[in-house]
Amino acid sequence: MSTAANGADGAGLLTRERIIAGPGFNRWLVPPAALAIHLCIGMAYGFSVFWLPMGKLLPGAPACPADFIAQLTTTRCNWTLPAVNHIFETFIVVLGLSAALFGGWLERAGPRRAGLIAALCWGGGLILGGYGVAIHQLWIAYLGCGLIGGIGQGLGYITPVSTLIRWFPDRRGLATGFAIMGYGGGAMIGAPIAVKLMHHFSAGGVPGVAAALMMIGTLYVLVMSAGAFGFRIAPTGWRPQGFDASPTHAKPLVTSSHVHVDEALKTPQFWLIWLVLFANVTAGIAVISVASPMLQDVFGSHLLGVAGGATLSAAQKAAIAAAAAGLVGLISLFNSLGRLFWASTSDFIGRRYTYFTFFILGIVLYCALPSFGQIGIPALFVATICIIISMYGGGFATLPAYLADVFGTQMVGAIHGRLITAWSAAGLVGPMLIASLRQSQLAAGVPRALVYNRTLYIMAGLLLFGLVCNALVRPVDAKHAMTDDQLALLRRQKHEAPDEARAARAARGGFGIAGIVAWALVGIPFLIGLTIALQKAAALL
Repeated sequence: MSTAANGADGAGLLTRERIIAGPGFNRWLVPPAALAIHLCIGMAYGFSVFWLPMGKLLPGAPACPADFIAQLTTTRCNWTLPAVNHIFETFIVVLGLSAALFGGWLERAGPRRAGLIAALCWGGGLILGGYGVAIHQLWIAYLGCGLIGGIGQGLGYITPVSTLIRWFPDRRGLATGFAIMGYGGGAMIGAPIAVKLMHHFSAGGVPGVAAALMMIGTLYVLVMSAGAFGFRIAPTGWRPQGFDASPTHAKPLVTSSHVHVDEALKTPQFWLIWLVLFANVTAGIAVISVASPMLQDVFGSHLLGVAGGATLSAAQKAAIAAAAAGLVGLISLFNSLGRLFWASTSDFIGRRYTYFTFFILGIVLYCALPSFGQIGIPALFVATICIIISMYGGGFATLPAYLADVFGTQMVGAIHGRLITAWSAAGLVGPMLIASLRQSQLAAGVPRALVYNRTLYIMAGLLLFGLVCNALVRPVDAKHAMTDDQLALLRRQKHEAPDEARAARAARGGFGIAGIVAWALVGIPFLIGLTIALQKAAALL
């Protein structure tokens, strides 16, 4: 890639001023750097491949008692599934908290420093977690994968946002969609790698979980670090050749002012958009968390064309499970591609109307799912779930551009970090809500094929609430915007003093060999993961 020109003499490799783009840089080199980070942290969605193997690490030993605290330090029994799968909830919660806590620091430190720390925390956390698995200490796995890894997740998730938005004022949705698409697709690449590594390093009936975590962690440190060093910052005032900002700023909700992160929290717009994200994510993650068992409960033998109630052979049961696994592959695919599709669409119809689409179409689809199950059409049921999941991912990808429209671009990374605490809250509420409702329906004697109906209607009601919140979003009152003096002071603190001559010269280079190589390095693994997901999905046909 092109070097960062015009950095201050002697400035450290990680400082903001060192990575301000020079004339030979091309802005299309930034998205692959962002993708390199997001494809790695996106393994969060594929972490479930470790849960069952982590319960089989001591051959011949009994399963641990249900006491979670005792399991944190025991070396005499196999961990239970509930004890290990809370690691996912831990790093999702820490993701939101760390993004909120470090968002302001990220704006000052710059994407290279933040990306490198994210690499060390996420990759290093997995390595430490693997060590905990190796010595059978669950608390170390929680410390590494959950806490330290969660900090890496949070920093890695928000690192590219403000950088991309400033490079693409003409296509904010497209730019952030490219990066956040990687988070949705990371599991398509990481999960198959993890499964192969666990199989390769298995010995004596013990799955190779520890070695797999350590090797994946090492790989992620290297890939994410390369992405971090690929970042360049647009000089203040930089615009693409021929870009006119006035039509963009004339659109409803799009501001030319800038709101400080601390001031943004005092506005109703921030909390309305927080609730918009919470509603969209809660509904989507609830379906993701039970997609496989829901398909099996609703259709069962009908997936094989066998009448309900028939006795199934072991091979037939395995075929049903494979079909359900195919749905998981499709979910990964639509979660990823939906991010790019919907975020790009928002550039044309606007962010607010994109969320209106999510909620209105989502309400219709959630209410239709029970009927599709009752009339016994698996293909229609699966297609509906895929559209729902595409909008779940699209909500994440559209959000940064929505925030930039409403609050300006100067501190959008920090504001985004504060707002994705809604994701952490939804990550706790969604799966817990649908699991408890399912269990209560089963306890009440409701047939398995019908246990999700009430839950789906409740999710539709939640989307209606999100629709109302989105409708209430209005332009931010001018009193919350930074004054020219405040903006100038903030830019000096971030070493962003306006330089019209530099802004006019910067990033006018061609795409070249560097662009081809950069995109190939992230594109080829993504396409391989895409192929694997499609192969799994073929089991549904």
